[in-house]
Amino acid sequence: MALNAAAGNQTPMATMYDVPADDLIEAVAEELADDLEEPEWNKFAKAGVDRELPPEQDDFWAIRAASLLRKVADRGPIGVERLSTEYGGAKAGSNRYRVVPDKRADGSRNVIRTILQQLEEQDLVETAEGQGRRITAEGRSLLDDTAGSVLEDLDRPELERYA
Repeated sequence: MALNAAAGNQTPMATMYDVPADDLIEAVAEELADDLEEPEWNKFAKAGVDRELPPEQDDFWAIRAASLLRKVADRGPIGVERLSTEYGGAKAGSNRYRVVPDKRADGSRNVIRTILQQLEEQDLVETAEGQGRRITAEGRSLLDDTAGSVLEDLDRPELERYA
């Protein structure tokens, strides 16, 4: 068990790796919802070439921002091109008979770039010249603090070893 010896605490520090990703993203999205402004065009924009309709979730923008923040923290420095590949999917082939196999399609770069710019304004992400985006100390702190509160709220026996 890792202790926070510098502060004299006997409580373990949870990191973003100690909690399930979906629970962490949901909690971070709740915290980011008030800080981020969803653009008007997002109601009409698809989240990728492989999608047929725009997202129907009310809190899509906050959830995608939380997911992007976690991905940048996990894989950073990472660029918009690589992130759009990770948010892509399979675009269906021929419409009439489905004879052509599915092809790989990327996610919307405009959605990703706009969210990353908003996260930069909040000082959660920064640009690494020639390398992409990386997380700042404030962003890492937000993820780890949220992970600690999520770990306390979870009632899952398999995660008790982390508590």
